[in-house]
Amino acid sequence: MKKLLVLLILLAGMPPLAADTFPPAQWRDAPNPIAGPDAYVGGEISIFAGQYPKSLNYYLDNSTQASEIFGNLYETLLSIHPVTLADEPSLAARWQISKDKKTFTFYLDKTARWSDGSPITAEDVRWTYDTIMNPKNLTGVHKVSLETFHPPKIIDRYTIQFTAREIHWRNLRAAGGFQILPKKAFAGKDFNKINFEFPVISGRYKVGQINEGVSIKLERRDDYWDRKSKRAQNTSNFQTLKYNFMADRNNAWESFKKGGIDLFPVYTARRWIKDAKGPKFDNNWIVKQRVYNHRPMGFQGFAMNMRKAPFDDVRVRKAMAHLVDREKMNRTIMYNQYFMHKSYYEHLYSKKHPCPNPVIRFDKQKARELLKQAGWIANPKTGWLEKNGRSFAFRFLTRDPTSDKFIAIFAEDLKDVGIKLTIDRKDWAAWVRDMDEFNYQMTWAAWSAGIFPDPEGMWASKEARRKSGNNITGFESKKVDALIEKQKSIFDVQKRNAIVREVDQLIYKEFPYILLWNIDYKRLLYWNKFGTPEWVLSKFGDESAAYAYWWLDEDSAADLAQAQIDQIALPPRDATIYFDELFAQ
Repeated sequence: MKKLLVLLILLAGMPPLAADTFPPAQWRDAPNPIAGPDAYVGGEISIFAGQYPKSLNYYLDNSTQASEIFGNLYETLLSIHPVTLADEPSLAARWQISKDKKTFTFYLDKTARWSDGSPITAEDVRWTYDTIMNPKNLTGVHKVSLETFHPPKIIDRYTIQFTAREIHWRNLRAAGGFQILPKKAFAGKDFNKINFEFPVISGRYKVGQINEGVSIKLERRDDYWDRKSKRAQNTSNFQTLKYNFMADRNNAWESFKKGGIDLFPVYTARRWIKDAKGPKFDNNWIVKQRVYNHRPMGFQGFAMNMRKAPFDDVRVRKAMAHLVDREKMNRTIMYNQYFMHKSYYEHLYSKKHPCPNPVIRFDKQKARELLKQAGWIANPKTGWLEKNGRSFAFRFLTRDPTSDKFIAIFAEDLKDVGIKLTIDRKDWAAWVRDMDEFNYQMTWAAWSAGIFPDPEGMWASKEARRKSGNNITGFESKKVDALIEKQKSIFDVQKRNAIVREVDQLIYKEFPYILLWNIDYKRLLYWNKFGTPEWVLSKFGDESAAYAYWWLDEDSAADLAQAQIDQIALPPRDATIYFDELFAQ
């Protein structure tokens, strides 16, 4: 009887069906194929990181800055191979997936340690999950993928099991892809107030000096628990990552030219074509490079709040799209450097799968017709459009003065058809608060893209009312919801992408955004003192890949300093980098 009881207890902790175990038996810890073999540790890289974040807690601040910093402090159960995209161990040494694809059992690496030397356990994983899902916590978008699961079950000190409510292709990476926090450091505290102090961490860097509102330094940890693994070699090479925060990108540009910032990704055509010139560039003291890799292409546009008038009418939203003279802006402000968006998932289209969405052209007459159909009629005395006794006027919420010249062109064309636009400028924190509360009418928003597109967070109807989420426009569609549900149980990426293209075409017809423009490469400027891998950035990465794979080259730094003294040129570096060509060699 005792043996039977023990057997039943053991069985209770097993997956419900026979499971596949990962990683594969042939998997071995191996050097990171992106890392440069000549890299070494030391020095600092100074980075421009936009406006000061409201929090470094990525669960509370869904921003790029918070994501980058938080990702250096805390780790996930699984990692992803930088080239093949295969799942690999991280805090979890191995994992199992049940045959019904609903249960995921993670076996934590028993050598994984918090910075205070204590082991990372299943208790920490369960506590982190509970904290994210707690309705009182403002963890918004992070709830989306985790609410698929029942609360995870602690099997033993180093084993935790997630069981999904439904089959979904993203479930493994959802369960294995959120940063695990130390229960003992934060339990009993108001999680919504944990913003800048992280006394216990697991990642490769720790928070160093904070100059509030100005800069934050991260310091490399020599005692990082996985420092000696082959995968960790020649990565995270900088002793210090310095994040510089400025509200105005023009100020950051001036700091970069003086050497206060080391790396400056360029997002505006004028800066790339007209401003990145002069002796420092001619002498190759500053490197100017285009990098082509496989970074998925996001989108940017003027987001319209569909929850309230006047943008609750698709005819009005389509009229707005016809009133943005994108070609003029590209020609007069951006030196014809961009292509015009006609999709929310540009990277899913190709010669094999051409995009059927029509390009929306600037056309005031079409806009007037659509507005008239929507009930907006010009007052013969004032010229302003009116409906039900109210003039057509709205506020454009903005956080960046560099957008003013674009909005000014838009405002003039709006005025010509009888619509008044007023700029409502906020700093980053205030802009985020307004967006979280849906307190806006129109704003400029830019989104990155995932390697594996998942439309749920941004386009599912149930997300339209979630504060701090990604469905900022309040988009709702039963047809889109049905397609989102359909793709959840499809594990074939190509078949899933075909469904996402259907989703894209339905969304495009509803005009939640006035889509703008994009480019298919990264524009980098950096001081010529760094060592880089031959391909400069990773296969799927943006400029943040530099923080992980570059290093301060002492010889190059000395050559740069001497060249500036002697007023002589340094040898040029390649102006254009093609990842595929160099990596194949």
